[in-house]
Amino acid sequence: MRTRVKICGITRERDAMSAVEHGADALGFVFYESSPRHISVQRAGEIVRKLPPFVTSVALFVDADPDYIARVVDQVGVDLLQFHGSENPESCIAHGRPWIRALAMKPAVDPLAEAARFAAARGLLLDAYRPGVPGGTGACFDWERIPPELAPRVVLAGGLNPSNVAEAVQRVQPYAVDVSGGVEAAKGIKDPEKIRLFIHEVRRAGK
Repeated sequence: MRTRVKICGITRERDAMSAVEHGADALGFVFYESSPRHISVQRAGEIVRKLPPFVTSVALFVDADPDYIARVVDQVGVDLLQFHGSENPESCIAHGRPWIRALAMKPAVDPLAEAARFAAARGLLLDAYRPGVPGGTGACFDWERIPPELAPRVVLAGGLNPSNVAEAVQRVQPYAVDVSGGVEAAKGIKDPEKIRLFIHEVRRAGK
C-alpha cells in the first residue's frame, strides 16, 4: 500500500500549490495562535477553496474552544480535524467531522492503549515529545516503540525530512507521514525543492 504524505503548517497559497503539484495527499492548517505556522480562518478558507479534488484539508487544533472549531469547519470547509491537546474522545467526536488524534510519544505513553481509547479516530498521529510544545518539535522519537499491528493506522510525524523519511517508511510502514519543519525555508514558509525531495523519498521507499 502506498504511503500517504501530509504537508503541514501551510500558510501560503504558493506552498499549497507546490505541495499539490509534487503529489501531496493532504495539507495541514494550524489553528493555534502560539504556533509560528498559525493561519487565520479567512486565509485558510481562501487556500482550501482553491485545492483540487481528492486533496484532503486538515485543521489542527490544540484545546480550542468548540465555537472556534465550529467556525473553522463552517468557514474553511476542512475535510478532517486533528487534535493535539488534551482533548478526550468525546470532545473530538462532538464536532461531526472525521478526525485524527495526535499523541506526543512521552516515555509512559502506550500507543496500543491510546489507540483503543481513541478507537473512533480515523488514525493516530504519533509525534515526538517536547515539554510545552504540542507538535512541530522538529525531533524524532524511537520508531521501535510503534507496534507493527498499529502501523496501518499511524500517521508518522516528528523530525522527518528528505534525508530520513525513506528509512522511516521502510522501518515503520505507516499509513502516512506528516512533515512541517523538514520541508521549510523558514518557519511557515515551505521550500518547493524540499517538498519535492521529501515526496520523492517516500515514493522511493515504498517501491
